[in-house]
Amino acid sequence: MKFIILTTFPEMYESFLGNSIIARAIAKNIIEVKLVNIRDYTKDKYKRTDTPPIGGGAGLIMKAQPIVDALKANSSSRTKKIVLGPKGHTFNQEKAQSLSKEEEILILCGHYEGIDDRVYPYFDEEISVGDYVLTGGETASFILIDAISRLIDGVISKDSTKEETFTNGLLEYPQYTEPYDFCGAIVPDILFSGNHKEIDLYHKKKSLELTREFRPDLFSKYKLSKLDIKLLKEADDKVQPKHELDAIEKGKKFTKNH
Repeated sequence: MKFIILTTFPEMYESFLGNSIIARAIAKNIIEVKLVNIRDYTKDKYKRTDTPPIGGGAGLIMKAQPIVDALKANSSSRTKKIVLGPKGHTFNQEKAQSLSKEEEILILCGHYEGIDDRVYPYFDEEISVGDYVLTGGETASFILIDAISRLIDGVISKDSTKEETFTNGLLEYPQYTEPYDFCGAIVPDILFSGNHKEIDLYHKKKSLELTREFRPDLFSKYKLSKLDIKLLKEADDKVQPKHELDAIEKGKKFTKNH
């Protein structure tokens, strides 16, 4: 996967691309990130890429010429061309999964008060990262690069993406570490049972419960199975079911005998 970033502030990417998972993916040649400075393509004798809007208004608007020339010089027919902006559909996990199948993605980072409207026809799609205002598209592009990259084979373990929040339409279940008792809050005993089937059922139950409570918008779209309904009833009854208690007890006996 190759990312091509059109930006007026390429220096903002130094830390982002030089650390953690993204840096390792680049080192392994799984992903490539090409930073294109839009300023290199302006024909303005003062090297400006922005100007006050025609007709008046606050702030500065990014000019069409340097953007379009940068786009044409750094893309091809196989390149998915994305502009970041508020008119686009909101970025989500489904979109990240779809984009992870692309061979090459170009992202235009807007800045200042906006972009000359004549630029948009040169792009395939506009994407928003949410209903809030940023000083520039660079930070929004970090989100796209990160979310898309981690879905590409070899960037992270496949097991890490199987049960993540939003992957299956539900929030992820709670996770725990040692110690067993932390300030009176204990790790659920079922997780120590060694019974992977029961642990999976417990995880599913908690995912359903958390999604229903905290993200009713997601829960309303999720198609419940007969098992899901049963698990939610167990959660609503607030009594640990017999199959969990039996698994915990068997786990204790196994540990004691070994």
